[in-house]
Amino acid sequence: MDILVDRLRDGSGFSLGLARILGLAVIVLSMDVLIFESRVHAGETETAKAKSGHAYSENREACAARDPLRRAFWGELHIHSALSFDASMWDVRGSADDVYRFAKGEQIGLAPYGPDGKPLRFAQLERPLDFAALTDHASYQGEVALCTRKGSARYEAEGCKIFRGETGGSGGEAAGFVARAGAITSSLDPRSEVPVRSSELCGDDNKLCLEAMATVWREQQAAASRHYDRTSACSFTTFNAYEYTATPGLAKVHHNVIFRNDNVPASPTAWVDYPDVYELWGRLNEQCLQAGTGCDVLTVPHNSNLSNGRMFTVTGRELPLETQRARARLRAELEILVEISQVKGDSECRNDMYGVVSDPDEFCAFEEWRPPTAPDCVEGTGSGALAGQGCVSRLDYVRNVLVEGFREQERIGVNPYKLGIIAATDNHNATPGDVEEYSYQGWHGVEDATVAQRLSTDSAVVAAISNVISSPGGLAGIWAEENSRDSLFDAMEKREVFGTSGPRMTARFFGGWDYPANLCKSSDLVEEGYAQGVPMGSDLPPRPKGAAAPSFVVSALRDPGIPGQPGGLLQRAQVIKGWLGDDGQFHQKVYDVAGGANEASVDLDTCAPKGAGADSLCSVWSDPDFDPGRNASYYVRVIENPSCRWTQRQCIALPPDSRPEVCTKPVVPQTIQERLWSSPIWYDPSAHSKEEG
Repeated sequence: MDILVDRLRDGSGFSLGLARILGLAVIVLSMDVLIFESRVHAGETETAKAKSGHAYSENREACAARDPLRRAFWGELHIHSALSFDASMWDVRGSADDVYRFAKGEQIGLAPYGPDGKPLRFAQLERPLDFAALTDHASYQGEVALCTRKGSARYEAEGCKIFRGETGGSGGEAAGFVARAGAITSSLDPRSEVPVRSSELCGDDNKLCLEAMATVWREQQAAASRHYDRTSACSFTTFNAYEYTATPGLAKVHHNVIFRNDNVPASPTAWVDYPDVYELWGRLNEQCLQAGTGCDVLTVPHNSNLSNGRMFTVTGRELPLETQRARARLRAELEILVEISQVKGDSECRNDMYGVVSDPDEFCAFEEWRPPTAPDCVEGTGSGALAGQGCVSRLDYVRNVLVEGFREQERIGVNPYKLGIIAATDNHNATPGDVEEYSYQGWHGVEDATVAQRLSTDSAVVAAISNVISSPGGLAGIWAEENSRDSLFDAMEKREVFGTSGPRMTARFFGGWDYPANLCKSSDLVEEGYAQGVPMGSDLPPRPKGAAAPSFVVSALRDPGIPGQPGGLLQRAQVIKGWLGDDGQFHQKVYDVAGGANEASVDLDTCAPKGAGADSLCSVWSDPDFDPGRNASYYVRVIENPSCRWTQRQCIALPPDSRPEVCTKPVVPQTIQERLWSSPIWYDPSAHSKEEG
């Protein structure tokens, strides 16, 4: 059985995704292998084959263009439309079709709207995306449909009138938001651990809302199908997806759910119905991975910076050890990526956290949402981050979560946190990938539709955080052979992905044991990177006898930009290493491996960049502190030269006498240094001991 799993995982005629499914069955569920063999072969019938020779998981033409050494595809895996309850309250009217039209480069209208219903402003991407996934909130999607579609069975209900803002909702902006949101639940206490559905709208058995949610889910699938290019041109890819919007006690514990193809469950799993995240993974396992339909899925946690420590704190430690291991394996099989940055801040790192041993990292203050005065959760958790309250945990930040995985592996023998890294927007304007600082128009409808609103330091609705600290968000980069669902999904499963804070800079990251020191001068760098080691998202290959330390290849290219708006020059490339100390503390170290500190700056009056930088950076680096007996993770961070933040750009665009106080007394940095984060490469001594022996 183990041999068969290994054959599937090494790509011997099968997709990695199906190997992962089989591996899950063998390890966690002990299911009969023959069931899955028949499923794999059934999924290959009557489908075209990609140029790689592997079968597609659905009917489509083979892509004409394919690069076996992979190319970078740009996209968005976290975007909302008017189908999300909060976007609806912010007068966002962009539909599922609008999301995909915008991603492909078409113009769409934005709130506010005039008396005639026509939009008063518009948005259009400067550069179209290669792929997108609409991730509307599953919770209350049925209620939104019932309350906003004339003729529905509950359209005239009092709760729906309040939700639409026609009655009630007084007491100020924030109070009005809570009242309108609360109208579609039986209670929306901001501190509620588990809000419930409204029996007035849904009926005692919730049937009306569940049926409406399933209907909306089918509509979203239809839109994704309409815009997915199944021709040989492979110009644009869509994914069926939704958001599991867990917000217990106003802590964000959200997970986006991304499916490989059109074989999906009949309805989303919503937090309001299934409040334990292990119920989400269990249902996805049962309804997708085990369903025998060709369904494949992964989940992506996001905004861990606002989770009060809850996103990655292990629960269920009172359960039997084997149960804990099974839960960890299930999570590791399904949750293989993490969103590191978006409009509501950065989740990479934070200085001076409990139990973390590290020199201060000057780049950890990037787009930070929680103030320095926020208390440390220590080993616990808290509540209220969405209201700017409660503690901050080291596990709110991805860098530390990678080390927490080692701690769990030491405790139970399973690492549930081997996470590839992407970024996204979480934009609620139906405008995926709208990330440029120079053209930022806000992210949540009428709440930040004007420059004055965006530059306001008044508290925003619900989050109790001013609009001025929001950012345009980031992008997901995927290294894939072609722009098809299967190729992109395979790459996500292999974690050969990266995220940026918006710019389209790229990086290759390979790890091995004997890369030549002059590899950066070779035109075959990428080919040699794969041939002699592994790419980002992988475990280091077996350690040869006598090898002193692993070597890594880091190669980065700047964003070329567009005419009139060139991309920024690169300042430095860094490798960030993390490991668990003998004392149980989290250790991390940042190494500059290419480039470094320079004199670059930006003119704050014109936003013109000043000083030298690089178009590309490359280095072959060996870990000088390698310990062959200790687990370690390594990921790359590439930093641009300073540039103007969107706030500064919009301040200087105003006449001096019209600029708000935030322009003269900034509450956020006037400049930023955009960046890229690669997925990690891991070293596990237990996987190398036999080879070395």
